[in-house]
Amino acid sequence: MGQIATEYARKLFAGDNYTDYFYFHGMAVQMAEGLAEWTHQRVRRELRFGDLDPDNIRDILQQRYQGSRYSFGYPACPNMQDQYTQLDLLQTDRIGLFMDESEQVYPEQSTTAIIAYHPTAKYFSI
Repeated sequence: MGQIATEYARKLFAGDNYTDYFYFHGMAVQMAEGLAEWTHQRVRRELRFGDLDPDNIRDILQQRYQGSRYSFGYPACPNMQDQYTQLDLLQTDRIGLFMDESEQVYPEQSTTAIIAYHPTAKYFSI
């Protein structure tokens, strides 16, 4: 969600507005994830197989669509060190996105992924 979201969260925290901070942080994290999923769906449409996407939440959660989005730190891509390589290849420093030595991505509330569109690409063969 970018640097503005990170700065606002820090302002809330520094002002001892912890409840607002936690609500805002949670919303910003979910917005980042939602934007990533929306982008993934848009790319599927542009690749002309988005019309195969399910029209109900149950099938979406069962990943009954073509393609899969894999993020580092999760079971399918557990090695966080590989994310440094991904960020370098994409030259994310151009937009101020980086990962520190503790493997935290900045700005906070950001997400990255590798997306595969092969028809058999699934997250753990669900």
